[in-house]
Amino acid sequence: MAKINLYNTYLNMEKEDIILSFKGDITKDLLSSVYQIVEARMESENEDQKRKKKFYHVLVECLQNMYHHMESLQESGAKGELHDQAGSAIFMVGRGEAGCYLIYTGNFILHENAEQLKEKIDKINGMNPVELKAYYLERLGASELSEKGGAGLGIIDIARKSGNKIEYDFQTISETFSFFTLSAKIN
Repeated sequence: MAKINLYNTYLNMEKEDIILSFKGDITKDLLSSVYQIVEARMESENEDQKRKKKFYHVLVECLQNMYHHMESLQESGAKGELHDQAGSAIFMVGRGEAGCYLIYTGNFILHENAEQLKEKIDKINGMNPVELKAYYLERLGASELSEKGGAGLGIIDIARKSGNKIEYDFQTISETFSFFTLSAKIN
């Protein structure tokens, strides 16, 4: 087994002001525990209640989006190429410049879904707050529901609540899969 320098990992996380980090299989139980940990951490900080609520809302949306995309990947039967990694993902919560909060998520996605997701995020990133609210209300009123029973509001809500553009990246992993990274900044 290769030797890992955990102290260097600790120093890097300290330097980047990472509050919480996880890599592995994402389950409903895990997400529930993460929400409790983050909520307790936010309560211990002398943070504005409105800002805490906004951060918590964006975190829930980010993690739920990641969870549901991975669940769809597992259900598609396409995970064979990834072996046991299809349910695996990574997320981190940290602090940035001027005390903003940063949420990073990363998970596998089918190439066939990547372009549609990219177009959706680019469309949302191109909207101002008024347009974003109107689009949110339009989607909320739409009778179309996804396979998971949602109206596709997660990404819109992340942009609305964070008040910032969503940063993202798709890294090609194989002929079938990309690794999708999303980051949200909450001022």
